[in-house]
Amino acid sequence: MKRHITCCQCGKHPLEKNEIGLNKKLLDPNPAEYYCLECLAQYLEVEPEYLIDKIKAFKEQGCTLF
Repeated sequence: MKRHITCCQCGKHPLEKNEIGLNKKLLDPNPAEYYCLECLAQYLEVEPEYLIDKIKAFKEQGCTLF
């Protein structure tokens, strides 16, 4: 059964695979809490577009989290 994850900040549910992968890549391999893309950008004090570019780069590197 697939586990649905919710953003700890805004309550977005369920988070997308890329959002979950980004939390694991940038915050912790096994985070206690997850953020959606917009809330993660706010938490990290970057623009959401920057995180979208990071997802693309990680995918191109072959990261299996995405």
